[in-house]
Amino acid sequence: MAVFIVEKVVDGAILVDLRGRITIGPETEALRNKMKELIEAGRQRIILNLGEVTYIDSTGISTLVACHTSVCKAGGILKLLHLPRSVQQVLEISRLIAVFEIYQDVAAAVESFQEATRQARPTL
Repeated sequence: MAVFIVEKVVDGAILVDLRGRITIGPETEALRNKMKELIEAGRQRIILNLGEVTYIDSTGISTLVACHTSVCKAGGILKLLHLPRSVQQVLEISRLIAVFEIYQDVAAAVESFQEATRQARPTL
């Protein structure tokens, strides 16, 4: 089963819903291409919803890390949403859990972008 990618805007952030398997081959290539497209479009607030991901292999995990790195290098922020237990376990075992901001609620993830903006503003 391929990965299906649906993008939508939620309060200025881009929510990318992923469904299916994220494995070596066309699936990881599709995710990398989507992230490249978003970065080139100047999108800096991106949330990957992994709630419907049924399986992720080591190439899929490295793709998540590469996406995070690419977004950060472009001056943006990437957050993860609704991690399936299996994905969370892999991130914990590999100690990559500390790399990502992870949320269980879309509203909280979107609000966290606004919190970061408020904290970045200088106070007078």
